[in-house]
Amino acid sequence: MLDRLDFIEGKYEELSIKISDPSVMADQKEWQRLCKEHADLEVVVMKYKEYKKTLEEIEGSKEMLNEEDDREMREMIQQELKELQESSENLQGELKILLLPKDPNDEKNVFVEIRGGTGGEEAALFAADLFRMYTRYAETRRWKVEVMSANETDIGGFKEIVFMIKGNGAYSRLKYESGVHRVQRVPDTEASGRIHTSASTVAVLPEVEDVDIEINANDLRIDVYRSSGNGGQCVNTTDSAVRITHLPTGLVVTCQDEKSQLKNKEKAMKVLRARLYEIAEQERTSSIAADRKSQVGSGDRSERIRTYNFPQGRVTDHRIGLTLYKLDSVMNGDIDEIIDSLITADQAEKMKNMGNTDVM
Repeated sequence: MLDRLDFIEGKYEELSIKISDPSVMADQKEWQRLCKEHADLEVVVMKYKEYKKTLEEIEGSKEMLNEEDDREMREMIQQELKELQESSENLQGELKILLLPKDPNDEKNVFVEIRGGTGGEEAALFAADLFRMYTRYAETRRWKVEVMSANETDIGGFKEIVFMIKGNGAYSRLKYESGVHRVQRVPDTEASGRIHTSASTVAVLPEVEDVDIEINANDLRIDVYRSSGNGGQCVNTTDSAVRITHLPTGLVVTCQDEKSQLKNKEKAMKVLRARLYEIAEQERTSSIAADRKSQVGSGDRSERIRTYNFPQGRVTDHRIGLTLYKLDSVMNGDIDEIIDSLITADQAEKMKNMGNTDVM
């Protein structure tokens, strides 16, 4: 591990010189790429320098301890040495996490798809509750939310809603939300007060650039039609709604949120590209399916990941056995504690898979 950290530090110093070179700065695209690589390495390098400084201080304290005869001074040095060793161990752990393989999609924007599952109208209402939860969470992180398409029910639920969340690191935190979310509560329509169980499915897909996946125009069937909506929604008098069918896979994406047919087509293509990328990724990783299954947040849409129990005010994430009794705040977007716990568990699992040998 030390050899790897030394290599990263050398690479960082090399990049520092390059990005200051006027001849490199002349090529803006290449310069921006090098700047990003430099910034990515900086976190690791700064932490490594802090670790090396701590090791130097430990050696210095040991030398002082060997030379000191005064009892009180020895006790002070021993206390300081203990604190430095604890700091060194903590820094080791942080460095190990920083050296874990990065998900290339972590910094990307995301598409979130929520579909009402078993439970009829109650599942559709819960889908709307989840949409509100993620919207509130995005607001706390100052991320932007943009609805791509929505299929509303008469009583305010969603059979399906697809929306985009734009913000730094959106995928790195929301990728753990893919799966089946189950709700247990008494529906407003239930006269006898019986608790019902229903579910909604969440899928989180990274935004995909044109270069990430190619789509053959001949593989697409594009239909346009007049958009429609429930309640107060206006009904367009022009054919602005767009439905795109990817013929080889049968995937269908619709968008009617915008008044412009062109904008609806652009949105639908973004969603289609993300879905095709997900399929390609699943095929690519099928050979290591067992490894993915062992990781927290494998992205399996059929996996039941969380239960929201309203009578008890309880939310439980089944992957890590986490139970919180603060359902109201969770439904209002306070989900950082859950996500942080999932990230910690995922990192611990990856470190275990990499081996338990302490090479430092």
